[in-house]
Amino acid sequence: MIGRLNHVAIAVPDLEAARALYRDTLGARVSPIVDQPEHGVRTVFVDLPNTKIELLGVLGENSPIAGFLERNPAGGIHHLCYEVEDILAARDRLRAQGARVLGDGEPKIGAHGKPVLFLHPKDFCGTLVELEQA
Repeated sequence: MIGRLNHVAIAVPDLEAARALYRDTLGARVSPIVDQPEHGVRTVFVDLPNTKIELLGVLGENSPIAGFLERNPAGGIHHLCYEVEDILAARDRLRAQGARVLGDGEPKIGAHGKPVLFLHPKDFCGTLVELEQA
């Protein structure tokens, strides 16, 4: 069901510093910072030959990243994103197998302009999983 790894998301306390680290120290190609108000995050994408790294920063008081950074002040891996061909079919199959879809269960438009869903980390070895329709 899952396809390629789309990205690894890392929550960071200072998005500009993390962007500079990947760009200047590691020599990576990085995107500008983009605010994602519907998700309460600011994003930077680091392009790699085989996938992407998504750097996540706080946007607003209700940002889900704020709580993560309170528990992990230095930052850390926040989630893994896998591609699926049909997000609704994937959701229905996962629910039928007992997996919990976060939120209201309806896909939202993610940072790449495609439908996404998040799966409860307790159902996936302690890892928050994002599914993105390819």
